Amino acid sequence: MPAELLKVSAGAPDSTAIHYAAEFIKRGCVVAVPTDTFYGLAADPFNLAAVEEIYRVKGRPENRALPILVRSIEQAAILTRNLPLNFLKLGKKFWPGALTIVVEAAHSLPLKVTANKGRVALRWPNSRVACAVIEQVGSPITGTSANISGFPSCSNAQQLVKQLGERLPLILDSGDTGATVSSTIVSLEGDDWTVVREGRISEEEIAKALADSDSEAALEGT
Repeated sequence: MPAELLKVSAGAPDSTAIHYAAEFIKRGCVVAVPTDTFYGLAADPFNLAAVEEIYRVKGRPENRALPILVRSIEQAAILTRNLPLNFLKLGKKFWPGALTIVVEAAHSLPLKVTANKGRVALRWPNSRVACAVIEQVGSPITGTSANISGFPSCSNAQQLVKQLGERLPLILDSGDTGATVSSTIVSLEGDDWTVVREGRISEEEIAKALADSDSEAALEGT
């Protein structure tokens, strides 16, 4: 059965549509939602059956972790442990936005979500629709790209229908996101950082943000 396409405004999402999508997620379903980059697959990361369904829908290898979308730095921090200072520096600078930060996962997060690696990729998207869904669900949601693994990411619902239209119950359609590149992924371990994937935010911007915050801290200490 083809996915239900539900139109929703990117700038002012209708609360009824958001509630409708959130109920699917609470029941353990996987729903496609727009973000500020590409469309993503939203599900409850604490529901193992829902996590399994994402891997099935995408045909995603289970050795690849699922990124998590949040709607605040505080919500992200709850999903981490041994939180590096650089996490807060980058979050304050680039969130909400196209930066995914990889850190050690809290023990409360199922290992399945982290592909049994114990590390989690977190992002606060600059998307009113995605953030409204998170708020309505009452907890973070998964945010892996809504496409068949190995196929192009989808910036609009029409592309999504061609790839996953028969595998999803619902697609929130807010039009084309205008995205041409994915989020940048930065991995943090202690004081060390590495750009795993350079996307909308450049490695140079990351380095500058961390250097600037260090300079500000030094000035405050004088």
